[in-house]
Amino acid sequence: MSTFTKVTLYTDTDGHAKFREEQVALTEGSPQAMLSSVLPAIGCQFRQSPIGFRSQFHCTTDEQWLFVLSGEMKIGLQDGSSRNFKAGDHFYSADLLPEGTSFDPAVHGHWSCQVGEDPLVTLFVKV
Repeated sequence: MSTFTKVTLYTDTDGHAKFREEQVALTEGSPQAMLSSVLPAIGCQFRQSPIGFRSQFHCTTDEQWLFVLSGEMKIGLQDGSSRNFKAGDHFYSADLLPEGTSFDPAVHGHWSCQVGEDPLVTLFVKV
């Protein structure tokens, strides 16, 4: 069976953002075009971030897919690790602030920045 690797940025039980990978089965379509089941979406939004862009620590407000269309993006976590995403890469952003918790920039969320010589262009698919 063919699969698609879904990279997810999520909030663990300790309140920290982390990455995990899981396999999505491609059980539909044909051998020439294997498909997953249809996933829900409510809209999409494009973003362009200029050279030098860097955010502060923040949490995702609503779960969404992020696809890098051009340029390169780095996501940094509280533990000091980071991961780069180039054009064609994706991740599912689900690092929500735990319910009933006040945001603490020393504990929660992630930061993002533009990397390299090209502006960063991304597509958010809201779910």
